[in-house]
Amino acid sequence: MVALTQDELLAEFEGMTLIQLSEFVKAFEEKFDVTAAAAVAVAGPAGPAAAAEAPEEKDEFDVVLTGAGDKKIQVIKVVRELTSLGLKEAKDLVDGAPKPVLEKVNKEAADKAKESLEGAGASVEVK
Repeated sequence: MVALTQDELLAEFEGMTLIQLSEFVKAFEEKFDVTAAAAVAVAGPAGPAAAAEAPEEKDEFDVVLTGAGDKKIQVIKVVRELTSLGLKEAKDLVDGAPKPVLEKVNKEAADKAKESLEGAGASVEVK
């Protein structure tokens, strides 16, 4: 038996119709008792649809203070706890809302900061 190279196999798959390729995959699965779902994706041409199937999961978030609410002093205290800002800088940040409080933090830190700020009465967005 003559072994085909990977390039030769790909050239053969390229010449097949979609129905022929589907029948081949079914036969391959039965013969070797495997599921070749990944092989189908590899054998098909990669296009814009393939890129759309696997959207990137966001791993960096910004916590943006959109409003201080009624308890401005509490919000300033929470901002100081979350950041290394001094009293004046934290007050300026709260007064100048909407402004980012934390930038490029992980999901867990962003959720915790949002919860703390909302608990103090602020309006917050996570972007």
